[in-house]
Amino acid sequence: MADSRPESDLQSRVSSSGNHPKQRSWPFTIFLSALLPVVAAMVVYQLDSYDPAPLPIHELSQQQPLVASLRNDRMLQGAEFLGAGELKGPEDIAYDSMSLVVYTGCHDGWIKRVRLNDSAVENWVNTYGRPLGLALGHNNEVIVADAYKGLLKISRDGEVELLTDEADGQKFKLTDGVDVADDGVIYFTDASYKYSLHEDSHDVFGGRPHGRFMSYDPVTLKTRVLVSQLYFANGVAVSPTQDYAIFCETVMRRCSKYYIKGNKQGQVEKFIDNLPGFPDNIKYDGDGHYWIALPVATSVPMDLALKYPFIRKAMVVIQKYTGRLYMEQNAGVLAVDLEGKPIAHYHDHKLSMITSGTKIGNRLYCGSVVHPHILSLDLDQYPARATGGNK
Repeated sequence: MADSRPESDLQSRVSSSGNHPKQRSWPFTIFLSALLPVVAAMVVYQLDSYDPAPLPIHELSQQQPLVASLRNDRMLQGAEFLGAGELKGPEDIAYDSMSLVVYTGCHDGWIKRVRLNDSAVENWVNTYGRPLGLALGHNNEVIVADAYKGLLKISRDGEVELLTDEADGQKFKLTDGVDVADDGVIYFTDASYKYSLHEDSHDVFGGRPHGRFMSYDPVTLKTRVLVSQLYFANGVAVSPTQDYAIFCETVMRRCSKYYIKGNKQGQVEKFIDNLPGFPDNIKYDGDGHYWIALPVATSVPMDLALKYPFIRKAMVVIQKYTGRLYMEQNAGVLAVDLEGKPIAHYHDHKLSMITSGTKIGNRLYCGSVVHPHILSLDLDQYPARATGGNK
Protein backbone atom coordinates (compact mmCIF):
# COMPACT_ATOMS: atom_id res chain seq x y z
CA MET A 1 0.00 0.00 0.00
CA ALA A 2 2.88 2.34 0.70
CA ASP A 3 4.09 2.20 -2.94
CA SER A 4 0.67 2.65 -4.58
CA ARG A 5 0.16 6.36 -3.85
CA PRO A 6 3.39 7.61 -5.44
CA GLU A 7 2.65 5.44 -8.50
CA SER A 8 -0.83 6.85 -8.68
CA ASP A 9 0.49 10.40 -8.34
CA LEU A 10 3.04 9.77 -11.07
CA GLN A 11 0.38 8.41 -13.44
CA SER A 12 -1.82 11.38 -12.66
CA ARG A 13 0.97 13.83 -13.41
CA VAL A 14 1.86 12.05 -16.65
CA SER A 15 -1.78 11.94 -17.72
CA SER A 16 -2.22 15.59 -16.81
CA SER A 17 0.90 16.70 -18.64
CA GLY A 18 -0.17 14.75 -21.73
CA ASN A 19 -3.50 16.59 -21.89
CA HIS A 20 -2.09 20.13 -21.89
CA PRO A 21 -0.91 20.16 -25.52
CA LYS A 22 -4.32 18.98 -26.69
CA GLN A 23 -6.05 21.70 -24.71
CA ARG A 24 -3.73 24.35 -26.12
CA SER A 25 -4.23 23.09 -29.69
CA TRP A 26 -7.90 24.04 -29.83
CA PRO A 27 -7.35 27.85 -29.86
CA PHE A 28 -4.57 27.38 -32.39
CA THR A 29 -6.85 25.30 -34.64
CA ILE A 30 -9.57 27.94 -34.44
CA PHE A 31 -7.01 30.64 -35.22
CA LEU A 32 -5.80 28.73 -38.29
CA SER A 33 -9.38 28.13 -39.45
CA ALA A 34 -10.03 31.85 -39.33
CA LEU A 35 -6.67 32.88 -40.77
CA LEU A 36 -6.48 30.57 -43.77
CA PRO A 37 -9.52 32.01 -45.64
CA VAL A 38 -8.17 35.51 -45.04
CA VAL A 39 -4.74 34.55 -46.39
CA ALA A 40 -6.34 32.78 -49.35
CA ALA A 41 -8.48 35.83 -50.11
CA MET A 42 -5.42 38.10 -49.94
CA VAL A 43 -3.51 35.83 -52.32
CA VAL A 44 -6.43 35.73 -54.79
CA TYR A 45 -6.77 39.52 -54.54
CA GLN A 46 -3.07 40.06 -55.24
CA LEU A 47 -2.93 37.60 -58.13
CA ASP A 48 -6.05 38.87 -59.88
CA SER A 49 -5.09 41.03 -62.87
CA TYR A 50 -8.06 43.41 -62.54
CA ASP A 51 -6.59 46.84 -61.83
CA PRO A 52 -9.10 49.67 -61.30
CA ALA A 53 -7.94 53.27 -61.57
CA PRO A 54 -8.75 56.26 -59.37
CA LEU A 55 -11.87 58.11 -60.46
CA PRO A 56 -11.89 61.90 -60.93
CA ILE A 57 -13.53 62.45 -57.57
CA HIS A 58 -13.09 66.21 -57.96
CA GLU A 59 -15.78 66.05 -60.66
CA LEU A 60 -18.24 64.51 -58.22
CA SER A 61 -20.03 66.93 -55.93
CA GLN A 62 -19.12 66.50 -52.27
CA GLN A 63 -22.49 67.87 -51.22
CA GLN A 64 -25.55 65.83 -50.36
CA PRO A 65 -27.30 64.42 -53.46
CA LEU A 66 -30.07 66.51 -54.99
CA VAL A 67 -33.50 66.18 -53.43
CA ALA A 68 -36.67 66.79 -55.41
CA SER A 69 -39.36 68.97 -53.86
CA LEU A 70 -41.97 66.28 -54.60
CA ARG A 71 -41.41 62.68 -53.54
CA ASN A 72 -43.13 59.32 -53.47
CA ASP A 73 -40.81 56.99 -51.58
CA ARG A 74 -43.27 54.05 -51.53
CA MET A 75 -43.95 53.69 -55.24
CA LEU A 76 -44.52 49.94 -54.92
CA GLN A 77 -47.73 50.74 -53.06
CA GLY A 78 -50.35 50.80 -55.79
CA ALA A 79 -47.95 49.63 -58.52
CA GLU A 80 -49.16 47.15 -61.11
CA PHE A 81 -47.01 44.64 -62.97
CA LEU A 82 -47.57 44.26 -66.71
CA GLY A 83 -46.55 41.07 -68.47
CA ALA A 84 -45.60 39.42 -65.19
CA GLY A 85 -43.58 36.29 -65.94
CA GLU A 86 -43.61 36.91 -69.71
CA LEU A 87 -40.99 39.65 -69.85
CA LYS A 88 -37.43 38.68 -68.98
CA GLY A 89 -35.62 41.84 -68.02
CA PRO A 90 -37.56 44.48 -70.04
CA GLU A 91 -34.74 47.05 -69.87
CA ASP A 92 -36.21 49.93 -71.90
CA ILE A 93 -39.59 50.99 -73.29
CA ALA A 94 -40.62 52.68 -76.54
CA TYR A 95 -44.24 53.81 -76.91
CA ASP A 96 -46.20 53.68 -80.17
CA SER A 97 -49.11 56.09 -79.67
CA MET A 98 -50.79 55.00 -82.92
CA SER A 99 -51.25 51.36 -81.91
CA LEU A 100 -51.21 51.94 -78.12
CA VAL A 101 -48.45 49.41 -77.54
CA VAL A 102 -45.06 49.58 -75.89
CA TYR A 103 -42.02 47.80 -77.24
CA THR A 104 -39.48 46.39 -74.82
CA GLY A 105 -36.31 44.34 -75.19
CA CYS A 106 -35.67 41.25 -73.06
CA HIS A 107 -32.49 39.41 -72.11
CA ASP A 108 -33.44 36.37 -74.21
CA GLY A 109 -33.17 38.56 -77.33
CA TRP A 110 -36.90 39.04 -77.85
CA ILE A 111 -38.39 42.44 -78.50
CA LYS A 112 -41.94 42.16 -77.27
CA ARG A 113 -45.04 44.25 -77.72
CA VAL A 114 -47.32 44.93 -74.77
CA ARG A 115 -50.81 46.27 -75.41
CA LEU A 116 -51.67 48.89 -72.83
CA ASN A 117 -55.44 48.37 -73.01
CA ASP A 118 -55.35 44.75 -71.86
CA SER A 119 -51.64 44.15 -70.97
CA ALA A 120 -51.38 41.32 -73.53
CA VAL A 121 -47.79 40.40 -74.44
CA GLU A 122 -46.71 39.42 -77.96
CA ASN A 123 -43.39 38.07 -79.16
CA TRP A 124 -42.37 40.32 -82.05
CA VAL A 125 -38.74 40.01 -83.19
CA ASN A 126 -35.71 38.25 -81.75
CA THR A 127 -32.40 40.05 -82.35
CA TYR A 128 -30.43 37.07 -80.98
CA GLY A 129 -28.49 39.58 -78.94
CA ARG A 130 -29.45 41.71 -75.94
CA PRO A 131 -31.71 44.65 -76.93
CA LEU A 132 -31.27 47.51 -74.46
CA GLY A 133 -32.22 51.05 -75.53
CA LEU A 134 -35.27 51.44 -77.80
CA ALA A 135 -36.72 54.37 -79.77
CA LEU A 136 -39.33 54.80 -82.51
CA GLY A 137 -38.26 56.13 -85.90
CA HIS A 138 -40.31 58.39 -88.20
CA ASN A 139 -42.06 55.49 -89.93
CA ASN A 140 -42.73 53.64 -86.67
CA GLU A 141 -39.72 51.44 -87.22
CA VAL A 142 -38.00 50.48 -83.98
CA ILE A 143 -34.40 51.58 -83.47
CA VAL A 144 -32.54 49.26 -81.13
CA ALA A 145 -29.29 49.64 -79.24
CA ASP A 146 -28.36 45.98 -78.91
CA ALA A 147 -25.54 45.35 -76.46
CA TYR A 148 -23.99 42.64 -78.63
CA LYS A 149 -25.15 43.41 -82.17
CA GLY A 150 -24.83 47.19 -82.35
CA LEU A 151 -27.34 49.69 -83.69
CA LEU A 152 -30.30 47.99 -85.39
CA LYS A 153 -33.40 49.09 -87.29
CA ILE A 154 -36.49 46.87 -87.30
CA SER A 155 -39.16 47.64 -89.87
CA ARG A 156 -42.87 47.38 -89.16
CA ASP A 157 -42.95 43.94 -90.78
CA GLY A 158 -40.18 42.71 -88.49
CA GLU A 159 -37.18 42.87 -90.84
CA VAL A 160 -33.95 43.48 -88.90
CA GLU A 161 -31.23 45.67 -90.43
CA LEU A 162 -27.80 46.34 -88.95
CA LEU A 163 -27.08 50.06 -89.18
CA THR A 164 -23.65 50.19 -87.57
CA ASP A 165 -21.51 48.24 -85.13
CA GLU A 166 -18.28 50.23 -85.03
CA ALA A 167 -16.87 53.74 -85.04
CA ASP A 168 -13.32 54.90 -85.73
CA GLY A 169 -12.31 51.28 -86.18
CA GLN A 170 -13.50 50.23 -82.73
CA LYS A 171 -16.28 47.68 -82.45
CA PHE A 172 -19.13 48.42 -80.09
CA LYS A 173 -18.99 46.19 -77.00
CA LEU A 174 -21.98 47.50 -75.04
CA THR A 175 -24.40 49.55 -77.17
CA ASP A 176 -26.87 51.02 -74.69
CA GLY A 177 -29.05 54.16 -75.00
CA VAL A 178 -30.67 55.58 -78.14
CA ASP A 179 -33.00 58.31 -79.44
CA VAL A 180 -33.96 59.68 -82.86
CA ALA A 181 -34.03 63.36 -83.87
CA ASP A 182 -36.67 64.85 -86.16
CA ASP A 183 -34.19 64.92 -89.06
CA GLY A 184 -33.73 61.16 -88.73
CA VAL A 185 -30.25 61.25 -87.20
CA ILE A 186 -29.86 58.62 -84.49
CA TYR A 187 -27.99 59.47 -81.29
CA PHE A 188 -26.78 56.60 -79.16
CA THR A 189 -24.17 55.46 -76.65
CA ASP A 190 -21.70 52.66 -76.40
CA ALA A 191 -21.20 52.22 -72.67
CA SER A 192 -17.80 50.60 -73.17
CA TYR A 193 -15.56 49.79 -76.11
CA LYS A 194 -13.59 47.38 -73.89
CA TYR A 195 -16.06 45.33 -71.87
CA SER A 196 -19.20 43.52 -73.01
CA LEU A 197 -22.49 43.24 -71.14
CA HIS A 198 -21.56 40.23 -68.99
CA GLU A 199 -18.49 42.18 -67.85
CA ASP A 200 -20.29 45.46 -67.16
CA SER A 201 -19.19 45.52 -63.51
CA HIS A 202 -15.56 45.52 -64.70
CA ASP A 203 -16.23 48.77 -66.51
CA VAL A 204 -18.41 50.36 -63.82
CA PHE A 205 -15.78 49.72 -61.13
CA GLY A 206 -12.76 50.07 -63.41
CA GLY A 207 -12.43 53.83 -63.11
CA ARG A 208 -11.50 54.30 -66.78
CA PRO A 209 -13.58 56.19 -69.39
CA HIS A 210 -14.38 53.66 -72.12
CA GLY A 211 -17.79 55.09 -73.06
CA ARG A 212 -18.77 57.08 -76.17
CA PHE A 213 -21.67 59.22 -77.33
CA MET A 214 -22.26 58.91 -81.08
CA SER A 215 -24.52 59.71 -84.00
CA TYR A 216 -25.58 57.75 -87.06
CA ASP A 217 -26.85 59.52 -90.17
CA PRO A 218 -29.16 57.26 -92.22
CA VAL A 219 -28.62 59.44 -95.31
CA THR A 220 -24.82 59.44 -95.38
CA LEU A 221 -24.59 56.10 -93.52
CA LYS A 222 -21.83 57.61 -91.41
CA THR A 223 -21.20 57.03 -87.72
CA ARG A 224 -19.50 59.81 -85.76
CA VAL A 225 -18.03 59.79 -82.27
CA LEU A 226 -19.27 63.04 -80.76
CA VAL A 227 -17.94 62.65 -77.21
CA SER A 228 -15.44 60.06 -75.98
CA GLN A 229 -13.83 59.15 -72.64
CA LEU A 230 -17.13 58.82 -70.80
CA TYR A 231 -17.61 56.83 -67.62
CA PHE A 232 -20.17 54.20 -68.67
CA ALA A 233 -22.19 56.25 -71.17
CA ASN A 234 -25.87 55.40 -70.97
CA GLY A 235 -29.34 56.75 -71.88
CA VAL A 236 -29.98 59.37 -74.58
CA ALA A 237 -32.82 61.86 -75.12
CA VAL A 238 -33.08 64.45 -77.91
CA SER A 239 -34.53 67.76 -76.71
CA PRO A 240 -37.99 68.90 -77.88
CA THR A 241 -36.30 71.91 -79.53
CA GLN A 242 -34.01 69.55 -81.45
CA ASP A 243 -30.93 71.65 -80.74
CA TYR A 244 -29.30 69.39 -78.17
CA ALA A 245 -29.31 65.84 -76.88
CA ILE A 246 -28.79 64.63 -73.34
CA PHE A 247 -26.74 61.58 -72.45
CA CYS A 248 -26.07 60.00 -69.06
CA GLU A 249 -22.85 58.85 -67.38
CA THR A 250 -23.77 56.20 -64.87
CA VAL A 251 -20.58 56.11 -62.80
CA MET A 252 -20.36 59.90 -62.45
CA ARG A 253 -24.03 60.28 -61.45
CA ARG A 254 -24.63 62.96 -64.05
CA CYS A 255 -26.27 63.79 -67.38
CA SER A 256 -24.69 66.12 -69.93
CA LYS A 257 -26.04 68.25 -72.75
CA TYR A 258 -24.50 68.02 -76.23
CA TYR A 259 -25.47 70.72 -78.73
CA ILE A 260 -26.31 69.20 -82.10
CA LYS A 261 -27.00 72.50 -83.87
CA GLY A 262 -26.92 76.26 -83.37
CA ASN A 263 -24.14 78.57 -82.16
CA LYS A 264 -22.99 76.04 -79.57
CA GLN A 265 -22.90 73.07 -81.91
CA GLY A 266 -20.44 70.45 -80.70
CA GLN A 267 -20.18 71.87 -77.17
CA VAL A 268 -20.90 69.88 -74.01
CA GLU A 269 -22.47 71.40 -70.89
CA LYS A 270 -23.74 70.10 -67.59
CA PHE A 271 -27.43 69.26 -67.57
CA ILE A 272 -27.69 67.74 -64.08
CA ASP A 273 -25.20 66.18 -61.70
CA ASN A 274 -25.02 65.04 -58.08
CA LEU A 275 -27.98 62.75 -58.77
CA PRO A 276 -29.42 60.71 -55.87
CA GLY A 277 -28.55 57.55 -57.79
CA PHE A 278 -26.68 56.19 -60.78
CA PRO A 279 -28.55 57.09 -64.00
CA ASP A 280 -29.51 54.71 -66.77
CA ASN A 281 -32.05 55.64 -69.46
CA ILE A 282 -33.54 59.12 -69.82
CA LYS A 283 -36.86 59.82 -71.58
CA TYR A 284 -38.68 63.00 -72.59
CA ASP A 285 -42.42 62.86 -71.92
CA GLY A 286 -43.61 65.52 -74.40
CA ASP A 287 -44.86 67.62 -71.50
CA GLY A 288 -41.80 69.52 -70.36
CA HIS A 289 -40.09 66.83 -68.28
CA TYR A 290 -37.30 64.30 -68.61
CA TRP A 291 -37.55 61.08 -66.62
CA ILE A 292 -34.21 59.67 -65.47
CA ALA A 293 -34.14 56.07 -64.29
CA LEU A 294 -31.96 55.45 -61.23
CA PRO A 295 -31.37 51.68 -60.87
CA VAL A 296 -29.13 52.09 -57.81
CA ALA A 297 -29.34 54.79 -55.16
CA THR A 298 -26.34 56.44 -53.56
CA SER A 299 -25.07 54.76 -50.40
CA VAL A 300 -22.09 54.83 -48.07
CA PRO A 301 -20.58 51.61 -49.54
CA MET A 302 -20.88 52.96 -53.09
CA ASP A 303 -19.40 56.33 -52.08
CA LEU A 304 -16.42 54.57 -50.49
CA ALA A 305 -15.99 52.35 -53.56
CA LEU A 306 -15.87 55.41 -55.81
CA LYS A 307 -13.12 56.92 -53.66
CA TYR A 308 -10.94 53.86 -53.20
CA PRO A 309 -9.90 51.59 -56.10
CA PHE A 310 -8.92 48.71 -53.79
CA ILE A 311 -12.53 48.46 -52.59
CA ARG A 312 -13.76 48.30 -56.19
CA LYS A 313 -11.22 45.59 -56.99
CA ALA A 314 -12.31 43.59 -53.95
CA MET A 315 -15.94 43.86 -55.07
CA VAL A 316 -15.14 42.60 -58.57
CA VAL A 317 -12.96 39.74 -57.27
CA ILE A 318 -15.67 38.67 -54.80
CA GLN A 319 -18.28 38.71 -57.57
CA LYS A 320 -16.01 36.63 -59.79
CA TYR A 321 -15.71 33.80 -57.26
CA THR A 322 -18.90 33.96 -55.19
CA GLY A 323 -21.49 35.53 -57.50
CA ARG A 324 -23.11 38.90 -57.86
CA LEU A 325 -23.18 41.29 -54.91
CA TYR A 326 -26.73 42.53 -54.45
CA MET A 327 -26.10 46.10 -53.34
CA GLU A 328 -28.86 47.69 -55.41
CA GLN A 329 -31.68 49.27 -53.46
CA ASN A 330 -34.00 52.28 -53.38
CA ALA A 331 -34.27 52.39 -57.17
CA GLY A 332 -36.73 54.67 -58.95
CA VAL A 333 -37.19 57.50 -61.42
CA LEU A 334 -36.39 61.21 -61.13
CA ALA A 335 -38.41 63.76 -63.11
CA VAL A 336 -36.59 66.98 -64.02
CA ASP A 337 -37.61 70.02 -66.02
CA LEU A 338 -36.03 71.26 -69.25
CA GLU A 339 -33.34 73.09 -67.28
CA GLY A 340 -32.37 70.01 -65.29
CA LYS A 341 -34.08 71.06 -62.06
CA PRO A 342 -35.39 68.07 -60.07
CA ILE A 343 -39.18 68.11 -59.79
CA ALA A 344 -40.39 64.73 -58.52
CA HIS A 345 -38.72 61.56 -57.31
CA TYR A 346 -40.53 58.21 -57.34
CA HIS A 347 -38.65 55.41 -55.59
CA ASP A 348 -38.93 52.61 -53.06
CA HIS A 349 -36.34 51.09 -50.73
CA LYS A 350 -37.53 47.62 -51.81
CA LEU A 351 -36.97 48.37 -55.50
CA SER A 352 -33.80 47.64 -57.44
CA MET A 353 -32.54 47.98 -60.99
CA ILE A 354 -35.20 50.25 -62.48
CA THR A 355 -33.52 51.05 -65.80
CA SER A 356 -36.13 53.16 -67.61
CA GLY A 357 -39.11 55.33 -66.84
CA THR A 358 -41.64 56.50 -69.43
CA LYS A 359 -44.66 58.68 -68.67
CA ILE A 360 -47.65 57.85 -70.87
CA GLY A 361 -50.79 59.78 -70.04
CA ASN A 362 -51.18 59.74 -66.28
CA ARG A 363 -49.16 56.58 -65.76
CA LEU A 364 -45.47 55.93 -65.26
CA TYR A 365 -44.11 52.75 -66.87
CA CYS A 366 -40.79 51.44 -65.61
CA GLY A 367 -38.55 48.85 -67.20
CA SER A 368 -35.91 46.80 -65.44
CA VAL A 369 -32.87 44.88 -66.58
CA VAL A 370 -33.64 42.04 -64.15
CA HIS A 371 -37.32 41.98 -63.15
CA PRO A 372 -39.87 39.86 -65.09
CA HIS A 373 -42.40 42.65 -65.64
CA ILE A 374 -42.99 46.31 -66.44
CA LEU A 375 -43.99 48.35 -63.38
CA SER A 376 -46.96 50.67 -63.92
CA LEU A 377 -48.02 53.41 -61.51
CA ASP A 378 -51.02 55.74 -61.69
CA LEU A 379 -49.52 59.16 -60.95
CA ASP A 380 -52.88 60.71 -60.13
CA GLN A 381 -53.74 58.14 -57.48
CA TYR A 382 -50.20 57.83 -56.12
CA PRO A 383 -48.58 61.25 -56.65
CA ALA A 384 -45.30 62.58 -55.36
CA ARG A 385 -45.92 65.00 -52.50
CA ALA A 386 -44.13 68.05 -51.12
CA THR A 387 -41.20 67.42 -48.79
CA GLY A 388 -40.11 70.97 -48.02
CA GLY A 389 -37.96 71.80 -51.03
CA ASN A 390 -34.48 70.97 -52.32
CA LYS A 391 -31.46 70.68 -50.11
